[in-house]
Amino acid sequence: MDGMDRQEEMKAWFSSLKPVRPVEMIGLWRGLGIPSDHPLDGVLENLGWFGKRFHADMRADALLFQWRADRLVAIEPGFLPIRLAIKAAPFGRTRVARTCFSYLQKVLRARGTTASLALQPSGDGATAAMRYDRQPIVDYFRWMNAQELAGMMCIAGDARHYFFQLRTIDAVAATQG
Repeated sequence: MDGMDRQEEMKAWFSSLKPVRPVEMIGLWRGLGIPSDHPLDGVLENLGWFGKRFHADMRADALLFQWRADRLVAIEPGFLPIRLAIKAAPFGRTRVARTCFSYLQKVLRARGTTASLALQPSGDGATAAMRYDRQPIVDYFRWMNAQELAGMMCIAGDARHYFFQLRTIDAVAATQG
């Protein structure tokens, strides 16, 4: 199966899932990529991606990384041009990239929330979506089960989508290693 076949299969699977209301997403979520033949497969995990946090005011920390065992750091996505990140994806899966990124996290730290959450049209209905403030990216969400969401990251002008899952977690548990 080639990459575009896998992408089409993943889009169909995502569309089959139950929509999410934005208010159901408030809280801290642990993330993990779902392999879909997207260039970013494996990159976020290699760099220490933790997940996302959604606030009651419908704002979000779009990219949370595990800085130390007891500390999450929200990164400003606007510092990392998405098209460059996609081109550099093979490097993003290396140990050198992981080490460099760990040193850059303090510089790349967000000074506030970096995205907004709202109900958006998606396929056969509306579902929660997160629009990045400083990137041409929208993440759509659907329920996989009672504790897990599927996410589909869509970049303006790119037919490929990055898929991931989010699992709701207790914020205290997240900082206890």
